Amino acid sequence: MMDGTRSVDSGDIYKTMTAIFREVFEDDALEASPQLTADDVDGWDSLNHIRLMLAVQKRFGVKFSAAEVGKLGNVGDLVALVRAKA
Repeated sequence: MMDGTRSVDSGDIYKTMTAIFREVFEDDALEASPQLTADDVDGWDSLNHIRLMLAVQKRFGVKFSAAEVGKLGNVGDLVALVRAKA
């Protein structure tokens, strides 16, 4: 961008998300992809969902409201939310 603000690249966000997912779910084979949902990940329960949201917010320096988190349907939605706030 020419206005001095930094554009957040989706590819970089997915790389970072993959690292976060592997850490939270203790699974080095996990790959964050747009279609990935809680149903696709062993151990993605309510506690790990909170841990995941906290880790994402900390890593990207953003804050999500409960309503925003409640609307997320998949990792693609989460990435879009991060991009909108970063």
